[in-house]
This record gives sequence, structure tokens and C-alpha cells, in this order.
Amino acid sequence: MRRWTLAIGIVVALAVSTLAAGGSTWQIDPAHSNAQFVVRHMAISNVQGDFTKISGTVEYDEKDVAKSSVNATIEVGSIDTRVEARDKDLKSANFFDVEKYPTITFHSEKAWKDGDGLKVLGDLTIHGVTKEVTLDVTGPSAAIKDPWGNSRRGISASTKINRQDFGLVLANKTPAGEAVVGDNVAITLDIEIVQK
Repeated sequence: MRRWTLAIGIVVALAVSTLAAGGSTWQIDPAHSNAQFVVRHMAISNVQGDFTKISGTVEYDEKDVAKSSVNATIEVGSIDTRVEARDKDLKSANFFDVEKYPTITFHSEKAWKDGDGLKVLGDLTIHGVTKEVTLDVTGPSAAIKDPWGNSRRGISASTKINRQDFGLVLANKTPAGEAVVGDNVAITLDIEIVQK
């Protein structure tokens, strides 16, 4: 009996030690997270939109950022540009084709310190096409306790992509030959992560 007690004690001590030395798992809080994008309209103005449904996990190792990772999923059907007809067109087979490609995903490959922030390299999949992108990350913020005893952190990240790299091609042009929708898209993520 003493031998079993000793063995269990050693296992528990090792587990606690590993957790203290290593990273921790956080859930993306969909209620307090979104992805914004900005794209040029007819080369004269910027149009902004949001994806309002994001989920996923963040493994964060404060002592060794290289051991951190991110896996996130965005529901394309949650797109909101504040113009119903435009949102409907963007969801259609003319652009995102939500019926065939309902999600955008990001799976990180590596992370590293960059000045006061971080950089995270990973695979971004949009419209069935996967490309490597690098996120410029601010945070995570220091953890705080919410009124229910959960720990929370905030993260902001940004990157730029060319929509045509992901097969999002539109033939529409203005009479002057300008694309109605620009190729370059700036993406900003505001994420709140929670650990219960």
C-alpha cells in the first residue's frame, strides 16, 4: 500500500511540475473574438467587414514561446459587411462558396519572439486553398480573473494576403479597368482566450 501511495505521489508531483514548467491550454472565446478585414473598393476607398464566429485553442508557453501553438476556425457564413446583398453575394459560389467551403482555418507551425510581440507562422486555408502566412501578434496580455473565476488573456494579430492566391478571383472591373474588389486584403484578429 505504501508503495502505491508513493508511486501516485511521484506521478502527481511530476504532472504538477510539468504543468508549471510548460505551457497551458486556452480556449478562444467566440463571444469576445472576431476577425476584421479591409479591402479596396474600385481603388478609391476601403470596405471593412467582420467574421463574427471564431473558435479554437491556444497552447501558450510563457517561458518558451517556441512551444506555443494556435488552431483556429472561422465560420465563413458569419461574414458581416453591413450590406445584406453584398454578404449574400460573398457567401455564394461567386466568391467564398460557403456551401462547399464553410470554414477558414489556421494551424500554426512555429512561433517566436519579435521585439515586444510575437510572430506566428502557420497554414491558412481559405476556399480550399492552403498557404503559409505569418501573423504579427501583440500579446498575450497578462492573465486576469473574470467574475466567475476563469482566467482570461487578450491577443491581437494581423497579416496581409492576396485573395487571388486562395482562388478568390473576380472578373468584375470598372470602365477604367480597375478591379471592383482589390486583391490585397488586410486582416486583423482580436481574440480573447479563456482558461476555466
